[in-house]
Amino acid sequence: MKADALRGHLDALLLATLDGRQLHGYAIIEALQQRSGGALDLPTGTVYPALRRLERAGYVSSAWSTVGGRQRRTYRLTQSGVETLHSERRAWREFTSAIEGVLEGKVIPSQASAKT
Repeated sequence: MKADALRGHLDALLLATLDGRQLHGYAIIEALQQRSGGALDLPTGTVYPALRRLERAGYVSSAWSTVGGRQRRTYRLTQSGVETLHSERRAWREFTSAIEGVLEGKVIPSQASAKT
């Protein structure tokens, strides 16, 4: 799957991959591959700039560590990142429900009528 197909979803995928874990960049890429059954094979040139953007936004924090004699930058979610991930998951469920309704020819109750 190409990075262009993920436009608008990459941040949520990275936040979900870091949920409850602290990982270095390459481990994040590997986790995305594994969790997607190999469909998400993103280049470092896509993932690392997104991680830096998420860090600037305050959703992830990073720290340098030494593993096997090599320096690695590890990333983890901040509290703001956890909250954003919850929001992204809720939005994704709503989006997929709406799209499924259209593709499957189902009528999905509107959000407005569900709240009354």
